[in-house]
Formats: sequence, C-alpha cells, structure tokens
Amino acid sequence: MDEALRVLAQGAVLCDPAVDCAWTASSFDPARWSAAGAVVDQSEAGRGAVLFVRSGDQEWALRHYRRGGLVARISHDQFIWTGRDRSRSFREWRLLRHLYELGLPVPAPVAAACWRRGALYRADLITRRIPGALALSTRLGAAPLDASCWRALGACLRRFHDAGLCHADLNAGNLLLDEGDRPWLIDFDRGRIRPPGSWRQRNLDRLRRSLDKIAAARPGLHFATADWTALLGGYGQIPA
Repeated sequence: MDEALRVLAQGAVLCDPAVDCAWTASSFDPARWSAAGAVVDQSEAGRGAVLFVRSGDQEWALRHYRRGGLVARISHDQFIWTGRDRSRSFREWRLLRHLYELGLPVPAPVAAACWRRGALYRADLITRRIPGALALSTRLGAAPLDASCWRALGACLRRFHDAGLCHADLNAGNLLLDEGDRPWLIDFDRGRIRPPGSWRQRNLDRLRRSLDKIAAARPGLHFATADWTALLGGYGQIPA
C-alpha cells in the first residue's frame, strides 16, 4: 500500500492514494458526516467515541485522539508538536499499514490527520470498518465462546507478537470477533515493533487483567479460567 501526503492550510493528511477522496478538515468532522446523514453507528470505546460513517460503498471508522489520565484535565485532545511524522495519527497509520501488508487481521488504514496550532496539535484517524465485528468484551456479555474460539484468539495474538507488534493497550475492547468469529485487533496508538522480549508476557498479562476486571464488574460475563487456558493453548504457551 502506497501513501500520499496532502498538506492543507490547517494541517496535513496522510492517506491511501487509492481512496478517492478530496481530503479537507471537514473530512474528519463528525458534524459534517452527521449533517450529510452518513453516520451509521457509534461506539464508545476507551477515551472517546468511534464514529462509523458511510463513504460511497464503504464504511469507515473515524476516531479522534483523546488524552487519558490526569493530563486530560488540562487538555483532553491536544498533544505537544514534535513534527508531522511523529504525530500519533501518522505513526499509527504507518504501523497499521505495515501490519496490514503482513496480512495480519487489522482494519485497512484510510487516512490520518494532524492539525497544528503553535506548539500543540490535534489528530484523527480513519480506517475501514470491519463488517459485523464486536468487541470481545461485548460478545462475552451475550454468550460464552467455545474453546476453539479462545484458541483462535490466542493464535491471533501470537501472530502479532511473532511480527514484533507490542500493543500499548491490549484489552478486551481492542480484540474483535467478526460474524464468522474470526479475531481482529484494533487501536495501535503508541504501539511499536520490538524484538522478542518480556513485553510479550506483559501484553498477555494486561489482557488477562482486562478480562478479570470486566468479569468482576459484570457478573453475567461469560469468562472462566478454562477460557484463558484455551487462549494460552492457541498462543502456544501451553499444550493446546
């Protein structure tokens, strides 16, 4: 996948040149999509909402970058400018493109934008929507998954780790299952490619804490120790 850079008066857009779109600031404005009647869904996830919009015969996921933690009390969506190529949106777009070209189950990158104002900037990202996909946390609230599905999730994570992908926030909201129960991984903000190391186990530990946390908060959630064992079997940590 090639990339194209569109420099605008307000900022810059990094995009897939195969996507037919005249990129402007309004391309990343939720109000513009809403006014056009093109919003098809919305998902509250992590630090902010993901807007699903229709563009021609495609559906896109539009995400605005927001800050977390105590710093969000000062500025909820502004970051310190250190250069266009170091912006969070450009870095995630390029990482996502790399993973997509490896054939890993990630949404196709469409466009990334950064909007500079002095020493600060805001950022947005557009990816293709994965049809029929639901977060693992949502699926587990509806019905239990069989062992083969948990093993598939583990095998999926192993593929990413073997490719060197260190996910900065691996949790039950960033693992998706589509209509055929095929696993996908999303949200690569602050992710990076690393050589093998202990970060792999920390990734898995973070996911386990996420599952334990939502299971404790939602008694009806379908998650048990045997499920985690099956996931580790698919990952290859223990015999499947």
